[in-house]
Amino acid sequence: MNIQTIMVVGAGQMGSGIAQVSAQAGFRVILSDVKQEFVDRGLANIAKNLSRNVEKGRMTEEEKAEVLSRLTLSTDLADGKDADCVIEAVTENMGIKTEIFKKLDEVCPPHAVLASNTSSLPITEIAAVTTRPEKVIGMHFMNPVPVMKLVEIIRGLQTADEVYQLTEDLSKQMGKVPVSVNDFPGFVSNRVLMPMINEAIYCVYEGVATPEAIDEVMKLGMNHPMGPLTLADFIGLDTCLYIMEVLYEGFGDSKYRPCPLLRKYVKAGWLGKKSGRGFYVYN
Repeated sequence: MNIQTIMVVGAGQMGSGIAQVSAQAGFRVILSDVKQEFVDRGLANIAKNLSRNVEKGRMTEEEKAEVLSRLTLSTDLADGKDADCVIEAVTENMGIKTEIFKKLDEVCPPHAVLASNTSSLPITEIAAVTTRPEKVIGMHFMNPVPVMKLVEIIRGLQTADEVYQLTEDLSKQMGKVPVSVNDFPGFVSNRVLMPMINEAIYCVYEGVATPEAIDEVMKLGMNHPMGPLTLADFIGLDTCLYIMEVLYEGFGDSKYRPCPLLRKYVKAGWLGKKSGRGFYVYN
């Protein structure tokens, strides 16, 4: 199958990044969200990123204009009727995702592949609400999408081999490095990363050290570019908590129990960088 048009559902940070790399790879892209202001903001983010590339000499003004010309904005999932592939990048909530996949299954052409950028939810469960589970797959991009090379590709129980191959090829066309991962809670990235972040939060909770000290140990001692608590603030503490809950419920293992301090911060609205306060204060 020849993919020419990609629809990206969700115009937030992840969705706009996926739309950008898709358009840069030469695909026609439909960027969709529930409100016009969301898609406008997504397009503005893409334009800003491309302008930065022009300033740094990575692309010309002509190339930037060409990339932007491949983008169409949409507030209606029915526009998926023209898509060869859809990549869903909405909030990490199974109810919302399954509703979207039901609708996409109805409106997209029979050949269209339906992919989810979920960071932890089971692809098999998402696929089960469609009449084409063999064409449903996970494409977990990393944040920020235009910079990070990795894409975890997750097969559901019924994902067809040719759909996996198509998705792997698509990732490479976007300049990414695809890695095959089986459909388990948290996949690999978040199954390894989130318990580390959760353990760092326990170290704060138990008074082992300050957030600054913990981050410094991991940066200087383990050569991490960013400490786990700074990273948690960037990801969003609500997202960290949600993924820990997915791991805890999915495996039923106490090692995935979210730290009470993480729950407390989320209840207080201290969600990290996006709310101005998490383990650190952001002005």
